[in-house]
Amino acid sequence: MGITAKLDDYGKPAWITVMVLAFIIFWPAGLAILAYLIWSGRLGCRAQGGMQDMFKARGRWHAPCGGNRRKESSGNTAFDEYRADTLRRLEEEESDFHAFLDRLRQAKDKAEFDQFMADRRGGSHGPAPEAQA
Repeated sequence: MGITAKLDDYGKPAWITVMVLAFIIFWPAGLAILAYLIWSGRLGCRAQGGMQDMFKARGRWHAPCGGNRRKESSGNTAFDEYRADTLRRLEEEESDFHAFLDRLRQAKDKAEFDQFMADRRGGSHGPAPEAQA
């Protein structure tokens, strides 16, 4: 029985422990073990379509190992419809919230710029020179 088979029997914690110890003792070995774990799939989950599945259309991080379970059916069609509707509603609320934050940032930027222009037109170009006695 090889080392990899023994570590596989103990599971992910054993692999992570070996990797951390390797980083402590000799960092290139830890890096090599990390690369091996990623490419062999020993950490337990793989993206179905490769690295492209890790990103959503809007460029946000998308977890390949459980962050997107929409396509899995629970076997209960009523629950699946409810889940799909709830997820759709949450995505709409998220996009509305991001739009609100963008409008809020624009309003703040405009207010700061208007204040800057008002200060500039008001004649305060900087600190007034102090009178020397």
